[in-house]
Amino acid sequence: MAEANDSLEDRAARADKIVRDPSKYKICDGCDSIVLSTAATCPSCHAYRFIDDQKSVINQARELGQRERRSLVKGDFE
Repeated sequence: MAEANDSLEDRAARADKIVRDPSKYKICDGCDSIVLSTAATCPSCHAYRFIDDQKSVINQARELGQRERRSLVKGDFE
């Protein structure tokens, strides 16, 4: 159970970083992940359409920072 709490704390810390400077990020239109604004494709789903509205980025960061990860990442397949 402590592992899940650490994960939530890490996610909350990353979300706080995004909320403080949302102009550096955008939301993948394919999987709703938050990626760096310089990304040409999403590292999770390889989509190439993004939402760069800062208010949307803040809302998404807050939502993702309050729950456990539900998606798979590259490291899950190794």
